[in-house]
Amino acid sequence: MTPKHIVSAAAIVLNNQNEILLIKGPRRGWEMPGGQVEEGESLKDAAIRETKEESGIDIEITKFCGVFQNVSGCICNTLFLGTPVGGEPTTSTESLEVGYFPINEALEMVTWKNFRQRIEYCLTEKLQPFYIEF
Repeated sequence: MTPKHIVSAAAIVLNNQNEILLIKGPRRGWEMPGGQVEEGESLKDAAIRETKEESGIDIEITKFCGVFQNVSGCICNTLFLGTPVGGEPTTSTESLEVGYFPINEALEMVTWKNFRQRIEYCLTEKLQPFYIEF
Protein backbone atom coordinates (compact mmCIF):
# COMPACT_ATOMS: atom_id res chain seq x y z
CA MET A 1 0.00 0.00 0.00
CA THR A 2 1.36 3.38 -0.96
CA PRO A 3 1.34 5.84 1.93
CA LYS A 4 -0.78 8.87 1.11
CA HIS A 5 -0.44 11.97 3.23
CA ILE A 6 -1.77 15.45 2.75
CA VAL A 7 0.75 18.08 3.76
CA SER A 8 -0.43 21.61 4.38
CA ALA A 9 1.29 24.83 5.37
CA ALA A 10 -0.28 27.75 7.21
CA ALA A 11 1.03 31.10 8.37
CA ILE A 12 0.26 33.13 11.46
CA VAL A 13 0.89 36.61 10.10
CA LEU A 14 1.44 39.46 12.55
CA ASN A 15 1.56 43.10 11.46
CA ASN A 16 3.37 46.00 13.18
CA GLN A 17 0.38 46.57 15.48
CA ASN A 18 0.70 42.93 16.62
CA GLU A 19 -2.59 42.04 14.95
CA ILE A 20 -3.21 38.65 13.31
CA LEU A 21 -4.22 38.23 9.68
CA LEU A 22 -7.36 36.07 9.43
CA ILE A 23 -9.50 34.99 6.51
CA LYS A 24 -13.12 33.93 6.72
CA GLY A 25 -13.62 30.76 4.72
CA PRO A 26 -16.98 29.52 3.44
CA ARG A 27 -16.85 26.27 5.46
CA ARG A 28 -14.77 26.81 8.57
CA GLY A 29 -15.29 30.47 9.38
CA TRP A 30 -12.34 32.54 10.57
CA GLU A 31 -8.91 30.93 10.28
CA MET A 32 -5.29 31.62 9.40
CA PRO A 33 -4.43 31.42 5.70
CA GLY A 34 -2.98 28.11 4.52
CA GLY A 35 -3.50 25.10 2.35
CA GLN A 36 -2.02 22.08 0.63
CA VAL A 37 1.59 21.99 -0.44
CA GLU A 38 1.86 21.43 -4.18
CA GLU A 39 4.25 19.01 -5.89
CA GLY A 40 7.77 20.39 -6.06
CA GLU A 41 6.98 23.18 -3.59
CA SER A 42 8.66 23.83 -0.24
CA LEU A 43 6.57 24.10 2.93
CA LYS A 44 7.66 27.70 3.34
CA ASP A 45 6.79 28.63 -0.25
CA ALA A 46 3.39 26.97 0.13
CA ALA A 47 2.62 29.10 3.21
CA ILE A 48 3.65 32.24 1.31
CA ARG A 49 1.61 31.31 -1.81
CA GLU A 50 -1.51 30.28 0.10
CA THR A 51 -1.44 33.48 2.15
CA LYS A 52 -1.19 35.56 -1.05
CA GLU A 53 -3.97 33.57 -2.78
CA GLU A 54 -6.37 33.69 0.15
CA SER A 55 -5.69 37.15 1.57
CA GLY A 56 -3.90 39.26 -1.04
CA ILE A 57 -1.03 39.81 1.41
CA ASP A 58 2.62 39.15 0.52
CA ILE A 59 4.51 37.75 3.48
CA GLU A 60 7.98 36.83 4.57
CA ILE A 61 8.33 33.75 6.78
CA THR A 62 10.14 34.55 10.02
CA LYS A 63 9.97 31.20 11.81
CA PHE A 64 8.96 27.55 11.55
CA CYS A 65 6.77 26.84 14.59
CA GLY A 66 5.78 23.19 14.47
CA VAL A 67 3.48 20.45 13.18
CA PHE A 68 -0.05 19.29 13.97
CA GLN A 69 -0.64 15.76 12.66
CA ASN A 70 -4.12 14.39 12.13
CA VAL A 71 -3.07 10.74 12.39
CA SER A 72 -6.29 9.05 11.23
CA GLY A 73 -6.84 11.63 8.51
CA CYS A 74 -3.23 11.32 7.26
CA ILE A 75 -2.80 15.09 7.30
CA CYS A 76 0.31 16.94 8.42
CA ASN A 77 -0.24 20.65 9.05
CA THR A 78 2.96 22.68 9.24
CA LEU A 79 2.80 26.12 10.85
CA PHE A 80 4.92 29.20 10.35
CA LEU A 81 5.10 32.76 11.65
CA GLY A 82 5.20 35.48 9.04
CA THR A 83 5.33 39.25 8.54
CA PRO A 84 3.44 41.20 5.86
CA VAL A 85 5.77 42.80 3.29
CA GLY A 86 3.22 44.02 0.72
CA GLY A 87 -0.16 43.55 -0.89
CA GLU A 88 -3.60 44.65 0.26
CA PRO A 89 -6.22 42.59 2.14
CA THR A 90 -8.28 41.12 -0.72
CA THR A 91 -10.94 38.42 -0.71
CA SER A 92 -10.75 35.45 -3.07
CA THR A 93 -12.74 32.35 -4.03
CA GLU A 94 -11.44 30.86 -0.75
CA SER A 95 -12.14 33.84 1.52
CA LEU A 96 -15.32 35.82 2.14
CA GLU A 97 -13.58 38.36 4.39
CA VAL A 98 -9.97 39.23 5.18
CA GLY A 99 -8.58 41.42 7.95
CA TYR A 100 -6.15 42.03 10.77
CA PHE A 101 -7.46 41.60 14.30
CA PRO A 102 -6.05 42.10 17.82
CA ILE A 103 -4.77 38.76 19.13
CA ASN A 104 -7.41 38.26 21.85
CA GLU A 105 -10.22 39.13 19.46
CA ALA A 106 -8.77 36.89 16.76
CA LEU A 107 -8.59 33.92 19.14
CA GLU A 108 -12.29 34.40 20.01
CA MET A 109 -13.18 34.49 16.29
CA VAL A 110 -11.45 31.23 15.39
CA THR A 111 -13.85 28.45 16.36
CA TRP A 112 -13.01 25.58 13.99
CA LYS A 113 -11.65 22.46 15.73
CA ASN A 114 -8.11 22.98 17.02
CA PHE A 115 -7.24 26.00 14.86
CA ARG A 116 -7.31 28.32 17.85
CA GLN A 117 -4.85 26.04 19.66
CA ARG A 118 -2.59 26.13 16.58
CA ILE A 119 -2.49 29.92 16.70
CA GLU A 120 -1.84 29.93 20.46
CA TYR A 121 1.06 27.49 20.03
CA CYS A 122 2.55 29.65 17.26
CA LEU A 123 2.37 32.71 19.52
CA THR A 124 3.98 30.93 22.51
CA GLU A 125 7.70 30.67 21.95
CA LYS A 126 8.39 28.27 24.83
CA LEU A 127 6.15 25.62 23.21
CA GLN A 128 8.18 25.62 19.98
CA PRO A 129 9.02 23.66 18.05
CA PHE A 130 5.89 21.62 18.74
CA TYR A 131 4.62 18.32 17.41
CA ILE A 132 1.00 17.57 18.24
CA GLU A 133 -0.80 14.36 17.25
CA PHE A 134 -4.57 14.19 17.24
